[in-house]
Parts: sequence; structure tokens; C-alpha cells
Amino acid sequence: MTEGERSGWQSLPPEIGRDEIAAWAPRIARPVAITGATGLVGSHLASVLMSAGVRARLLVRDPARLLPSLRESSDVVIGDLEDASCLGRLVDGCGAVVHLAGRLRAGRAGDFDRTNRLGTEALVAALRERAPQARLVHVSSLAAAGPSTEPAGKRPEDPPAPISAYGRSKLAGENAARAHSGSWVILRPPAIYGPRDIDVLQFFRLVAKGLVPLPAGERWVSIAHVADVVRAILAAAADESIAGVLHLGEPEPCEMRRLISALAAAGGVRARAISVPPVLVFAAGRVGDVLQRLGFRSVAVTSDKARELLARHWSARTAESLRSLGLGGFVPFADGARATWAWYRQHRWLPHAKIRGV
Repeated sequence: MTEGERSGWQSLPPEIGRDEIAAWAPRIARPVAITGATGLVGSHLASVLMSAGVRARLLVRDPARLLPSLRESSDVVIGDLEDASCLGRLVDGCGAVVHLAGRLRAGRAGDFDRTNRLGTEALVAALRERAPQARLVHVSSLAAAGPSTEPAGKRPEDPPAPISAYGRSKLAGENAARAHSGSWVILRPPAIYGPRDIDVLQFFRLVAKGLVPLPAGERWVSIAHVADVVRAILAAAADESIAGVLHLGEPEPCEMRRLISALAAAGGVRARAISVPPVLVFAAGRVGDVLQRLGFRSVAVTSDKARELLARHWSARTAESLRSLGLGGFVPFADGARATWAWYRQHRWLPHAKIRGV
């Protein structure tokens, strides 16, 4: 019996099954529109809908970044959240809209605000004109709630206290989503991992090398496999009675050093954490700011990200939210991590393991 089963939760596979899709897809109002379809969650969501025979409308800036399987099976709208005419075409007559597009990294607070707040306001304005009764599933971030003062994590109803420009812009985006005249729900996922991810990939690479730098002190985090985030989106899109703000992620937060051990074990490698003084994290963030302004968009650490890294507990209370969504289980981290290691290695994003055990 797994830890999830002992606590009353089912262990779900890293792939969403046909029976699951069949339970949700018929109840989602059509047409369905997705922003951020070239991102991690958006690409997985669009693929799942495609497998259910749902032809979605996808807002993309660069069609070349779209999965080849989605190019012919979807209606592609080329543009971004700053283009009102594109947003109008995207949502025209839609029954459901999943808003995933957002800016994760930026050198200036205004860049976050322009995409995450103003972009959401523009989408809601388009809905007001072209699909006022559409179901809006707004995917925000745990960063909008801010870190927790205790390992158990924040509740959805706790007062939000974001500590970064990114978090503040995501909270502002939530406020914009609340202005939608139709039904809406806000989902706050924590750190998301899984196949095709390029953010947590950096963490996998550190583990593969055997040393993982962490800010000193005990830290607890909530995590979510991408399949579980997609499950939550489908469940939310299929049931208009689900409303308010919901937290996603495994029901039990994990201590960071234990997480590193579990990740190493899943990948068949040895790894250990090393403590890093906060001043070095801040210094790395300053360097990242400069690189961002010079045009290096894939910089992992900026000052904004450094503030988040130094927070003690990025954990959330999710059990009640998962039950509200009708989700009785989740992908156990050991299973999800093994599947993610396998995908990264198959696609040569990570080397194959040379050492077994930890």
C-alpha cells in the first residue's frame, strides 16, 4: 500500500486515462479556447482534449513552438494577450476558456504586470464582448498567495501576501479574472514538474550532477505533476458549480532535502544538498537581472526569483480543493519523478544514470 493510499488518496498514473477524459470531456462547453498552448500545462491540456476529439482554439505567438500533433487538430489563433483583435477571434462564442498564458521571468516589475494583469484584463474584456457566459478557468500560481509561515501551508482563503513582482502580478491577474460576467474559477498550482518542463528541469540537472545548492534552513514545498494540474483544469471546466480559489498539488507538503533524496532515488543517482548563504542567492539574482535586460530570457535566477527562493515554505493546503474538484488522488512523486527522468533521458535532455541507489 502506498503512502497516498494509506492517507485515503488514490495513486494516479502520470498519464491521464481514457476513462478519466471520457468523464470530463462531454461536460465541457464548446468551443474551448486555451491561452498559453505552447507552455508545459497548455500543451498537455490541448493534447488531452485532442485525444478526446475536442478541437480547441489555441492562442500562440509562434506556431512553430506548437506540438506538431496539435497543428492540424486545433484552430490556431496567432497573437498574444496584447492584441485585442486576436483575443476577440479566440473567444468568440466560446463555451469555455482556459487562461494559462503568463510571464514567468522578467527583469522589470512592469513586464510581469503587462502580461499577467493587463493581459488578463484584456482577455476578460474580450469575453465581455464576444462570450459573456463562457466558463473561465484562470490558472494562477501559488506565488499569488505567497509563502507560508508554517510547513503545512496556506489555505485558499488565507489573505494573500505575495513577496515578488511575479506573485503580485499573478494576484492582480486573479482580481481581473473575478470581473468576468460568466462563471469562473481560479486555480493556484505550486511548482509543476513533468515531461517537457524546462523550469524544474534545472533542478533535475543539479540532482543528476550530484550537488544541489539550497538556501540554509528547513524548507517545505508543495509540488504537482503536470497530469494532476491538467486533471484539475478539466474537472473545473466541466463543472460550473466549482467556484472561487482552489489550491493544487499533493495533499502533503515535502521537506526539500527529503524531496532531493526522493528525486535522486527515482533517477537512480546519488545527490546531496549543500547550504548556500542568502547573500550569494541575492548576488546571483542581481546578475540575472542584468542578463534579462540584455535579452537573455531563459535566465533561471533574477532578484525577483531570489526572493522566492529564500522564502521558507512554498507549501499549500490542497486536500479540500482537490475534493471540491472531485479528485480522489494524485500522482505520487516517486512515480511522477521516474516517468519524468525517463522522458528527459529519452529525449536526451538528461544523461542516463551511471550510479544506482542513493
